[in-house]
Amino acid sequence: MSYDKYESPLSSRYASEYMLKLFSARHRTETWRRLWVALAKAESALGLPVTGEQIKELEENVENIDFDVVAEREKVVRHDVMAHVYAYGKAAPSAAGIIHLGATSCYVTDNADLIIYRDGLVYLKEELKKVISNLSSFADRYKATPVLGYTHYQPAQPVTVGKRAALWIQDLVSDLEEMDFAIENIKFLGCRGTTGTEASFLDLFEGDEGKIDLMNRALAEDFGFTECFDVCGQTYPRKVDSRIMNALSSLAQSLYRMGTDIRLMQHDRQIEEPFEEDQIGSSAMAYKRNPMRSERVCSLCRYLMADSMNAVMTASSQWLERTLDDSANRRISLPEGFLCADSVLRLARNITFGLVVNEGIIERSVSDYLPFIATENILMEAVKRGGDRQVLHEIIRKCSLEATGRMKKGESWDLIGLLSSHSEFGLSGDEMRQLMDPAKCTGRCASQVEAYLEKIKPVTGDSVPGGCDIEV
Repeated sequence: MSYDKYESPLSSRYASEYMLKLFSARHRTETWRRLWVALAKAESALGLPVTGEQIKELEENVENIDFDVVAEREKVVRHDVMAHVYAYGKAAPSAAGIIHLGATSCYVTDNADLIIYRDGLVYLKEELKKVISNLSSFADRYKATPVLGYTHYQPAQPVTVGKRAALWIQDLVSDLEEMDFAIENIKFLGCRGTTGTEASFLDLFEGDEGKIDLMNRALAEDFGFTECFDVCGQTYPRKVDSRIMNALSSLAQSLYRMGTDIRLMQHDRQIEEPFEEDQIGSSAMAYKRNPMRSERVCSLCRYLMADSMNAVMTASSQWLERTLDDSANRRISLPEGFLCADSVLRLARNITFGLVVNEGIIERSVSDYLPFIATENILMEAVKRGGDRQVLHEIIRKCSLEATGRMKKGESWDLIGLLSSHSEFGLSGDEMRQLMDPAKCTGRCASQVEAYLEKIKPVTGDSVPGGCDIEV
């Protein structure tokens, strides 16, 4: 870390080493050089004057990068790709004359981006599977643990802790599917020329269009792609960036929702995120245990959702065969988007592996509202015994209002006593109290969780529950 120059907090505090290296200048430059090697090999195989010795020297110097030479040359030519061509030629002098033959800058810049973005998505997908695995284990453990449910953030019928986690999982599985779709639909640009017409290669191969197709298929296969875009301008379609960032935004939406739920439950001390032995919650209030990890998740997710709009606006504002007003924006928004997604997934792994469930507090909160919660079960049972559902509903409404009125005044109240005084129910007070078992009020929560976790087992594959060390 430099203390004299600004650094992105995503780089200095939050993102993983893998993602930092993936988007590093070194990895990008080495990818450019591997693309130049692949182009030279394809051109040689198809009869162009590129020798085996030249290819060998290029291969031997992929990692031999003098960034000082690049920087000095770029000051002169004001063109980053040509500065790198110059530096590569200095490292591999016998091949200097054939580097970038027939290509335009987007051959290396765009194809490298596609490679890096694909690899980044594959990595994020595996990290997301780990979060889902953590939550699946958590949901299974607490599938039958009643917890007060909320609608409109007002106490409602109970659910279970595991069922609530299953809602988070379902969102994240949807995000996994979006990532899969984005990965599967990333195609290779290939070497298509200045406006996508491949005119330079039509000249180099003396009008043989078949050789151009063979070259592009070989280039794509070298980097693990099955096909190239059917048509393009100078660049690959920027809709690809939009699709990728939409997938990352979708992930952010899900994790923001999960983080918010955890924050709300930690307020009630029902569930708490991990908290280290020496961790300080507040500089002033020593007793505090703030949900700072979940707050950070929400904070970063908010940035990621906003960042995704950069790709949307870029895709919609491309001019004809290309314009350069995408370049500076993409240099920032795409890498930062990936680093941010990586950061929130690392946090999510840490949180979901170390969630603490305070069952005693949960039981007490359920118990406090149990008479109200049980009214639906009482209503169903009374109707089965011949009662009028609408009449009984009105009695419950009035009795509940009376009970809550007394509760708000700090007076004693007995909702079941009020209800049992109405003969319309056909139930005694004791019979009503027998329906107040919290486990009888959670419906099919446990079986829903079991069935859903069984269904998504193939999703997580070999992923096993586990945490992730992060800086507090």
